[in-house]
Amino acid sequence: MSQKIITLMLLLCSPMLVFAQGAEYSLFLTGTAWETIEGIMDAIFNAVFFEITDGVPFVLIWLVIGALFFTVYNGFVNIWGFKHALDVVRGKYDDPNDPGEVSHFQALATALSGTVGVGNIAGVALAISLGGAGATFWMILVGLIGMSSKFVECTLGLKYRKQLPDGSVSGGPMYYLSEGLANKGVGGLGKVLGVLFAIACIGGSFGGGNMVQINQATSQLVTVTGGTESFFYGNEWIFGTAMAILVGVVILGGIKSIANVTDKIVPFMVGIYLLGAIVVIGYHITDIPWAFGQIIQGAFTKTAAFGGFVGVLLLGVQRAAFSNEAGIGSASIAHSAAKTDEPISEGIVALLEPFIDTVVVCTMTALVIIITQNAPEQTVALANDAEKIALTSRSFASVIPWFPPVLAMAVILFALSTMIAWSYYGLKAWTYLFGESKMSEGIYKLIFCLFVIVGSAVSSSSVFNFGDAMIFAMCFPNILGLYFLAPEVRADLKDYFARIKSGEIKKFN
Repeated sequence: MSQKIITLMLLLCSPMLVFAQGAEYSLFLTGTAWETIEGIMDAIFNAVFFEITDGVPFVLIWLVIGALFFTVYNGFVNIWGFKHALDVVRGKYDDPNDPGEVSHFQALATALSGTVGVGNIAGVALAISLGGAGATFWMILVGLIGMSSKFVECTLGLKYRKQLPDGSVSGGPMYYLSEGLANKGVGGLGKVLGVLFAIACIGGSFGGGNMVQINQATSQLVTVTGGTESFFYGNEWIFGTAMAILVGVVILGGIKSIANVTDKIVPFMVGIYLLGAIVVIGYHITDIPWAFGQIIQGAFTKTAAFGGFVGVLLLGVQRAAFSNEAGIGSASIAHSAAKTDEPISEGIVALLEPFIDTVVVCTMTALVIIITQNAPEQTVALANDAEKIALTSRSFASVIPWFPPVLAMAVILFALSTMIAWSYYGLKAWTYLFGESKMSEGIYKLIFCLFVIVGSAVSSSSVFNFGDAMIFAMCFPNILGLYFLAPEVRADLKDYFARIKSGEIKKFN
């Protein structure tokens, strides 16, 4: 087992074990060696995001078509299942004797902690800067259909989860791809897809789910504490070390410890952020009809379509690990730990994530920017994440002058919660490949925490592109497998609601 671990570490981790300064030199690699690795990472990025037409990568089409298919195939469960989702997450169907490790709400909070992040701030700013107010329309639309993808993958995540002797569980695409497709007579394909997903998930957890997050948080800390005059400027590793220790303390306790943290951080940080947005929008309440008019009017222009689809679902996501991760498969890993023996109920809960993350939080951000910045129609992308966040920050500050430091703190909390969630995703993918031993888990957690420190100071765009590419690569095996398994999900869905109607499934509260 140790040789396999070392091999995968070399393949996935060594490209990111780089303390790059402008990608010109590094602590471990110099000159041609670093240029070679950088070239490999860029090649992986280009392969995942290859374009089928100008500005539209195939991965984007793959995700959107999948979401549309699962929406229609399941009879628009994202709409009629919404009320039941609220009842389940509120605990009305909770049976304390059901197997699992965390409550429906904790599973939802953990999954949301991996999705609600800087993309809701920087990604939206980028989308509007590219496509104007009309980009918001496409953002909402894709969020709504993404609810169906999340429903399918999280239902399967719980259905095929693996119950361990100590009472803990492991689940996610790795398991439903290998075992679910085996039941369909294509076990060989399922094993290959499961392994491919696990490898991409591990790479994504170290990159997009870790290094990108801490890098953004560090950048915001430096900005609000004086910029080049800040104590942390040039000493970013100090903040990175502190965050690594904090992350390490949380993830050592497993999913229960993670859930106990995320079910407090997520409602708090989302609540503070939305409260600020409501204040700004309320201050400009007379401009709301105009803002929605701009959104609808600009929704079908060429620029708006580019900004909406590519800006939100691609460019903005490359710095925050996909706005809602619908179709990526990561959230099903968290939901598989929920205390229930009804897979459909957890899938129904999961469809709330894209609604909260994209339809609510991202839309509120968009309205704040549109109303306060007069719907900027720039056609050139903001240069970096600091500029994207700065646009959102200025929008809030126009009404709440003291809000920028609060926003910076929100960015740090968003990054922290995302890292915690992704550490769990990566760990489950890691143990799928190498077993559930303590040694295997310890090696992964140590590497993850070391990358927190490295990510706080790294500045190579190739490193971040590699991490983003690995996260998006997860959707290829995941959605392909979901097509095979969709019929059984639809059958289970009909059976579940038939049993609710007959009274076989009862409310406990």
